[in-house]
Amino acid sequence: MAFALLTSVPPVFGLYTSFFPVLIYTLLGTGRHLSTGTFAVLSLMTGSAVERLVPEPLEGNLSGIEREQLDAQRLGMFALQLGILATFLSEPVVKALTSGAALHVLVSQLPSLLGLPLPRQIGCFALFKTLAAVLTALPRSSPAELTISALSLALLVPVKELNELAAAAPSWSAERSQMRGLAYAVLLASVLCFTSSLDTRYNVQIVGLLPGGFPQPLLPSLAELPRILADSLPMALVTFAVSASLASIYADKYSYTIDSNQELLAHGVSNLVSSLFSCFPNSATLATTSLLVDAGGNTQLAGLFSCLVVLSVLLWLGPFFYYLPKAVLACINISSMRQMFFQMQELPQLWRISRVDFAVWMVTWVAVVTLSVDLGLAVGVVFSMMTVVCRTQRVRCLALGLAEGTELYRPLRESHKLLQVPGLCILSYPTPLYFGTRGQFRRILEWHLRLGEGGQLTPKTDSPPDAVAEPVRVVVLDCSGVTFADAAGAREVVQLASRCRDAGIHFLLAQCNASVLGTLTQAGLLDRVTPEQLFVSVQDAAAYALERLELTGPKTCTVWV
Repeated sequence: MAFALLTSVPPVFGLYTSFFPVLIYTLLGTGRHLSTGTFAVLSLMTGSAVERLVPEPLEGNLSGIEREQLDAQRLGMFALQLGILATFLSEPVVKALTSGAALHVLVSQLPSLLGLPLPRQIGCFALFKTLAAVLTALPRSSPAELTISALSLALLVPVKELNELAAAAPSWSAERSQMRGLAYAVLLASVLCFTSSLDTRYNVQIVGLLPGGFPQPLLPSLAELPRILADSLPMALVTFAVSASLASIYADKYSYTIDSNQELLAHGVSNLVSSLFSCFPNSATLATTSLLVDAGGNTQLAGLFSCLVVLSVLLWLGPFFYYLPKAVLACINISSMRQMFFQMQELPQLWRISRVDFAVWMVTWVAVVTLSVDLGLAVGVVFSMMTVVCRTQRVRCLALGLAEGTELYRPLRESHKLLQVPGLCILSYPTPLYFGTRGQFRRILEWHLRLGEGGQLTPKTDSPPDAVAEPVRVVVLDCSGVTFADAAGAREVVQLASRCRDAGIHFLLAQCNASVLGTLTQAGLLDRVTPEQLFVSVQDAAAYALERLELTGPKTCTVWV
């Protein structure tokens, strides 16, 4: 109901949005712990778009505009099959996005928490604008609402902490404790507001009258779709990102898998149907998902039971929420965000494991907090992909040697006794071969083989000082690490084969997967080499090379220790 006000609709619309989409997602979704419904960031985006697009009073046509925007959002996602976006949501991006979005939720609740009727801030730096507005208006905050908020948080936060401390106790019921804390906060605040007439004496904002029953189904007008399409696309991306992020976090935590495209279909169908019943755009929610997990929900049936609770409020219990202060709703949402904020405790461990992932986490979080949720998501995904590309640029081509007493070829940099046969150079290139790495591939092979200088093999920078360079007669390129190759990379291999042939170096390929081999063949590799120069393993290629070098074994070799 609090998020409905952020969307510029009556509070009862929040109940509608917590009923119809949840009911449909329960039947179609794959996230066992996911709770769909109202989401603060999405509500802020929707409300700002509606207020900008509807200049006249909102009473008459707001719900139609909301439903049209929702239709455009979900139908666009389903038509584009954006479920593939989940592939690019790495764990650091997911956790940074949800942590940053939780901060947006926290700041968005401050005006309700303090009783400040502040205008909505939108766009980049909206979080800081809201904070500045709150600090400026702080002297005008309502003492009554501030007291209600303090008492509510004093009740809700300790209950959360006690749940965490006593969760291991067999006799402890986290579900009962959690729900009792929420019920006590709502009941005590409502009774206090009613008995003391806080709404009239101190102007405390309350929920007010909730209409009973269901709204009449209405079809949206498609004439407004062109006006709202530009606003719908970022909302669709943010909605899917948050839903996929939360589903991924809890799926990993509880060891099960989700289907991204099925999730997209479930959210799309649930929103399409609910758009007929005055529901505004919704997604998986941080607050209610955390509440659901804390209460012990483990399957989609939890959504069905929550629908029964909302149904009882719509049909019978609505009048009991008349005097509920909106500050209590803000406190419930804030206290439910603690798990998302606690994700920041993983940063020291992430720094030790991978500083690149740490950088992705920080860049995404700063972008989400500083700019906005949709722009922050875009920055995080792009930066994450850039780190992958940059790491492919920094790989090293490894020279291999024979481990003594085995048939295994290992990198010469390892601290084992490795044998290097004179005239034989075995190189392993451990990264995809595409347009971004073709230049690096060419430089590395030229450095190892000195193709411009008669095929003379130079000592490696990691070789012993007394290592003797030998003329290269056979080169084996181990392609086991080349997961894919594009046209530019394939042409580079073909050119390398031609240059080796011109320099009198016999060129062999080993361990190419079917996809890479097919690309190389289409690029004309078999015009430069014969099928006898392609091998399944490095061992087979090395054995062939030894025969070509007229050796039965490494009778003369350089030993690397």
